[in-house]
Amino acid sequence: MHQICSTLNRFRPAAPLVLRVVLGGLFLWHGIDKFDTGISMVEGAFEGWGVPAPGLTAPLTAIVEVVAGAALVLGIGTRIAAALLSIVMIGAIIYVKQELGIISSQPMPGAELDLALLAGLVALIVIGPGRISLDQQLDIEPREASDPREPALG
Repeated sequence: MHQICSTLNRFRPAAPLVLRVVLGGLFLWHGIDKFDTGISMVEGAFEGWGVPAPGLTAPLTAIVEVVAGAALVLGIGTRIAAALLSIVMIGAIIYVKQELGIISSQPMPGAELDLALLAGLVALIVIGPGRISLDQQLDIEPREASDPREPALG
């Protein structure tokens, strides 16, 4: 087992990259889809779900998904982008999925995917963008510790 873990550790720098590209791509796609569908249609859905100020929150959500999703893909402003998208996901869980529960028997899925996306975003907030990112190349993020096994609270 030690051998397998040692081998996998060589790929550790790619883990945040994979999270960023997959999550960012999904949010970017959802944001673009909101514009393609029509913001007025999204406003109507938000209103039906009881989202406050749908005339403001629908276009704001679409913009955040596009901009923050692209930022995650590029690895620029990663922690801020992940935090903004986390707020979007918390809103979706509260306003859209709360009555459905985690696993839904309704045609609309429950909150399981929303929770998984939120978990990935929280992971990015905590671990940061990783070495393979514009944040790192532009010195926006501090350099990673030489030994990633060091305890966080010393």
